[in-house]
Amino acid sequence: MNTTQSIQPSAQVVSGTPLAGRVAVVTGASSGIGEATAVRFAELGAKVALVARRGDRLDQVEDRIRAGGGTALALPTDVTDRAAVLAVADRIADELGQVDLVFANAGVQLISGITDLAAADWDAQIDLNIKGVMNTIQAFVPSLESAAAAGRSADLITTSSIAAVRILEGFQVYSATKAYVTQLAKLLRTELGRKKIRVATIEPGMVDTELPDHVTDPAASKLMADLIAQIDVLSSEDVAETVAFMSAVPKHVNLTEITILPTEQII
Repeated sequence: MNTTQSIQPSAQVVSGTPLAGRVAVVTGASSGIGEATAVRFAELGAKVALVARRGDRLDQVEDRIRAGGGTALALPTDVTDRAAVLAVADRIADELGQVDLVFANAGVQLISGITDLAAADWDAQIDLNIKGVMNTIQAFVPSLESAAAAGRSADLITTSSIAAVRILEGFQVYSATKAYVTQLAKLLRTELGRKKIRVATIEPGMVDTELPDHVTDPAASKLMADLIAQIDVLSSEDVAETVAFMSAVPKHVNLTEITILPTEQII
């Protein structure tokens, strides 16, 4: 969403190339948090597989990373298609190497009341926000297991939302999908943590991304636009820097669940 306010630049808290030698996958990498995180991973030394549906946008992100001296591979993929995600996992292994960092970020936010019976919007959110995450996990957890077994850092980071834990009118289905993501990460830690795989979740508040632009209900869209215009919201780069920090800490440290909000956000 484009706002009229100025967004404060994100301070870089991670320096050097702590992700050198790592192979990262970022879903939803064509814009917003996904794009910013993919770029930051590459700046910090990782090879980055860019996964999203919009191939033209992915090509632009790939070019941006390569222009900065990084390594990236654009892979147009619909993460709701399980077979496609499994196939792209094989291609990444062949072209970039064994994946040891997964940022399952792809998602959609469609706000409406339940009584609107916007079943197509419900399905879209469940398919991408839940099934897309599960397909990503299925495709890449074996690689994470192998990386951890070899003594390397292994990370599975998911994008949830403050909506997972706050009561926000009109966010019923979206909030439920993000609550699923938050709870899933907690449960996965009980299994994968024993295998030395870090599982973590980031829960952003208001961020200046495209997500609000997909809201189909005019009243809800105006509400979000008004809220965002009232405060200095987060930039995608703010969230990306946080995800980068989560990935760069020593492998025995797991920043399991981070909520990141604009200072002025009170809901």
